[in-house]
Amino acid sequence: MEDPFFTAGLVATAAVSIIAINYIVKKASGGFERNAVENSFSNPIIGSVSLLSNNDSVLSREGVKDSIEGYEKLFGGARKDVGATTSKESVNLREKEYKTMVNSFYDLVTDFYEWGWGQSFHFAPRFKGETFSESIHRAEYYLALRTGLDASKKVLDVGCGVGGPMRNIAAFTGADITGVTINDYQVRVGNKYNALKGLGESCRIVQGDFQKIPEYFKPNTFDVAYQIEATCHSPDRKACFSGIYECLKKGGYFTGYEWVVLPDRGYDPNNKEHVRVKEGIEVGNGLPTLVTPQEIIQALEDAGFEVLDAYDANKDVHSKHQIPWYQTLKGSLSLKGFRMTRLGRICTHLLVSTLEFVRIAPKGSVRVSALLNATALDLVEGGENELFTPSFFFVARKN
Repeated sequence: MEDPFFTAGLVATAAVSIIAINYIVKKASGGFERNAVENSFSNPIIGSVSLLSNNDSVLSREGVKDSIEGYEKLFGGARKDVGATTSKESVNLREKEYKTMVNSFYDLVTDFYEWGWGQSFHFAPRFKGETFSESIHRAEYYLALRTGLDASKKVLDVGCGVGGPMRNIAAFTGADITGVTINDYQVRVGNKYNALKGLGESCRIVQGDFQKIPEYFKPNTFDVAYQIEATCHSPDRKACFSGIYECLKKGGYFTGYEWVVLPDRGYDPNNKEHVRVKEGIEVGNGLPTLVTPQEIIQALEDAGFEVLDAYDANKDVHSKHQIPWYQTLKGSLSLKGFRMTRLGRICTHLLVSTLEFVRIAPKGSVRVSALLNATALDLVEGGENELFTPSFFFVARKN
């Protein structure tokens, strides 16, 4: 028979622990501040209790659970029944509900992305001897190089996130950059970072749907437009690219990096394992469906662009001179990059689970963490087998 005093002691200890944790968290949460230079979530205690719950959050604590449940319904059968989310009906549903899908996705994952990745939400080719941050900046600067950006240019950042690339490119070139994102939370956070970095006059973020660019900007407004791993969320790239075409001046450039599957290198739509990886990437990243490089080029041409160059920037991913783009997720350990590694993600997940259990983190936080952990494994598998790249580069011109 259990000792009732022992049981009562455990309950009392647990209660005191929860009270103590809540006290610490209240003290810590008051210390969360946005930092445009370093990671805002760098402090593990203050950062972890501020995930999905900080002064800029647009979701209520109760809204996190509702949002993840609604998002998961758009990917019915994902990770359980291979082929379920590739069906025409499933893809059509996400294309129809793309605004809800993408907005909900970034309401849920933006803090996690900043926690583990920083303010530039994208991958990049990486040479040996190059740090992760250096590779990210080089990929961004390459877009500026290929489009001739300088202080005289007006630029559109399509699907800008919290504006990490925008600020890096503006500081590098002096260009005036306007970013568009569908997500209100990213607008709030990104413009705060712009001001904190002293770029409030040259960088701004507005809320808008990149499928409807002409509703926000007059024709012939911009010299250059770019997107970095953003229009993979588009339900209709021809429509998206056509809107960008309209707002560019004659002779203006559109450039970027796209997420695509690679049938010429490995991806086989009839291979069940390949489809499993593709679907895992889609459900974990808010994508209607992944397409091929040829489909990207065709959409650009159908929108009126002349495609000047297009290739996979990760074509040498397994060269002895490069660190694979997915290696950061797979993980060699370093103090700064620990959170990105598999072990780091497991630690984050356990931390989030504990915080949700004691009712500090909003209910539903664990499901968001699990979603991102699972898709990281799919990204690694897709990269290792060259089924997928997040860095299909293109540059096109409006003639």
